[in-house]
Amino acid sequence: MYTALYRSHRPEVFEEILGQEHIVKILSNQIQTNSVNHAYLFCGTRGTGKTTTARILAKGVNCLSDGARPCGTCEHCKAIKDGNFMDVVEIDAASNNGVENIRELRESVKYPPALGRKKVYIIDEVHMLSTGAFNALLKTLEEPPEHVMFILATTEPQKLPPTILSRCMRLDFRRVSQKTIAENMKQICLERGVDVTEDAARLLANCADGSVRDGLSILDQVLAGGDKHIDREKVLEYVGTTGEEFFLDLTELVSLKKSAEALILLNNVLQEGKDVKQIMKDWVSHYRGLLITKFVKDAEDMLSMSSENLKRLNEQSKQISLEEIDYAVTRLSKTINDARWSTNPRVLLELAIVAIAAGGEKEEIKPRVQHDSARSVSHSELQKMVELSKENTKSEKIEEPFEQESVLKEEAIPTLNEDNDNLWHRIFEEGEGSAGSFNLIRSGTSLHQVTEDSFVVLAGSSFTKRYVEQKKEQIEKLMEEHTGKRLKLVCILKEEKENVAETGQTIEDLAKEAGDILGISIDIE
Repeated sequence: MYTALYRSHRPEVFEEILGQEHIVKILSNQIQTNSVNHAYLFCGTRGTGKTTTARILAKGVNCLSDGARPCGTCEHCKAIKDGNFMDVVEIDAASNNGVENIRELRESVKYPPALGRKKVYIIDEVHMLSTGAFNALLKTLEEPPEHVMFILATTEPQKLPPTILSRCMRLDFRRVSQKTIAENMKQICLERGVDVTEDAARLLANCADGSVRDGLSILDQVLAGGDKHIDREKVLEYVGTTGEEFFLDLTELVSLKKSAEALILLNNVLQEGKDVKQIMKDWVSHYRGLLITKFVKDAEDMLSMSSENLKRLNEQSKQISLEEIDYAVTRLSKTINDARWSTNPRVLLELAIVAIAAGGEKEEIKPRVQHDSARSVSHSELQKMVELSKENTKSEKIEEPFEQESVLKEEAIPTLNEDNDNLWHRIFEEGEGSAGSFNLIRSGTSLHQVTEDSFVVLAGSSFTKRYVEQKKEQIEKLMEEHTGKRLKLVCILKEEKENVAETGQTIEDLAKEAGDILGISIDIE
């Protein structure tokens, strides 16, 4: 009969335990110096080795070896491994949580061990005991007979009464690192004659989320296919998740507010049989990756992905604000929680996509051109509008150009100087105090000029420009505090500035010219 990997590869001695070196050091030293405690509390998330370590500790106090203990080869160690050693008793508190069960335990501790040095009681999921059972256990746990040792294991130590916690030596099991899990998986594959790529091992370890048992269960599923070569695509196929390419595309579409295209992309992936709940979790992980790459320079190990994918992730993170990431993660986390109780989680994910694309705000639809009202256009649109209007209407050439002090003429835009740089820096410092994500535009903008009635900001990308315009009122208010005058913020793309420099025309010039031709009032976007 086939034995699952998490059972066949269960550690039998301290040296085989993964990722818990701090606990191994403590317990090994206590066994060698004969200073073991009478009661231990093992805490930690699932699959990190609590029950396994409890069994190895039970071996250690009953091992017949004269050297390092446990040896894993003596008669007592083998009996404990097989589960037929009379002096090691394992109790599942989830199904034996009543007062009567604890009373039976109290009666049995009176008898000395039949074969070993100590009688060891391992109580798993101890937080499931009832209040009466905890009270019945208190006295025995505090002053057990010299030949008795208790090992309590739980994933939720906060549910234990303080009276129990104070009577135990608490050891906290950490999540095992992805690197450690990946190395263990590669070793198992090597033993079985299976070739696994580095990317595939990393993905498997990432899916394990710090749990060795979960990782081995996933690897078991992949190996069941009988493939002798396992790459990243194979793992994606077996575990029902999708590749980084999908999440890069999906995130780009919602950032550009293209809800329809994003929904179509999701539909195509779901038609391939991908799990909608897994997509939600992986999308949150993608946004986490965007967050990490904003602040961490070399995040390859931290995110467990290839350098190629990391480069693409880093490029996308520069185009997305922290506010967008914050809203997306918050919305997706709520969706994941709601999906636990939904019979149709796909609808919830589709709603989340539309909400994230809308930025959490109700979209206000405005007509692009209205007579007797303002129209918001970009610099390039103005240029095209003027050219087309001149050609179609064949209007006479304007005799006198629009006279206005230019804020965008080439001669009016000096090279960025130290004063402007310092002023912009101070504005960001104060802005960040009022809004945590205000500082995001620092690296993507520069202050090029401050005039009598306005100040010009150059943005490196359309995403940055959009974010500056969202913060327009705050920036103008902060500028007023530093200059003593209420100035108008003019934000343009660097490429637009270059176009203006070539033609010598300002946006105001173009707006006036186009407005005169078309008979409408035009506001600068």
